[in-house]
Amino acid sequence: MIVEAIIANYRRPINMPPTSTVGRIGTPRQPIRCAILISGSGSGMQAMLTHQQTTNCSHITSVVISNKADVLGIDKALALNTPVEVIELPAILDKDERRHQHELMIDETLHNYQVELIILSGYMRLLSIDFIDKWQGQIINIHPSLLPDFPGANAHRDVISAGVKKSGCTVHYVDSGMDTGEIIAQCEVDVLPEDTEETLSNKVKTFEHILYPLVIDAVATNDFSNLSFD
Repeated sequence: MIVEAIIANYRRPINMPPTSTVGRIGTPRQPIRCAILISGSGSGMQAMLTHQQTTNCSHITSVVISNKADVLGIDKALALNTPVEVIELPAILDKDERRHQHELMIDETLHNYQVELIILSGYMRLLSIDFIDKWQGQIINIHPSLLPDFPGANAHRDVISAGVKKSGCTVHYVDSGMDTGEIIAQCEVDVLPEDTEETLSNKVKTFEHILYPLVIDAVATNDFSNLSFD
């Protein structure tokens, strides 16, 4: 059922990334060590952790990092026996210095857990150019639209306002732009006249939770054939 759903809605990017940028090939015995960054309910994180723990997977999550305390995602991660680190913004008045110090703490945590791949899953902070450069090719995000259309934080609202007939989700590498990184894979859904932001979000999330683990499988193993449905 899962594979059939993806095949029916899969949308091939124009240029499929030919190789992974992680640096080594993950295997079930030596999986790629991931960190998942969250800011909220963690539904996508939960889907990723469940996939990792119930399949012969070549990637594991070494740590979940939340920039907010008391969000539902923390409890979900702990329930799946995954370490959690809460790294909130420090109480520094200068905005740039606050961001810098926050990312230094995240970076230290990533190194402490020997992380090789960063998975953004509902992480609501923009990463600085310095941080992205340091982890170039090792940060992946999922966005709830068919990029390059409708980037930004209000994708579902913008899709409905534009009156388009198709939307979906996009998994992409993170670069210094706003949702401008190289696209790895997409799934599309129909936008119906009666759709609201909530119904469209729920529809797209169904495919986010399927597609994202499959893409991380591909990146971890440097084998993108699982994303070829022709």
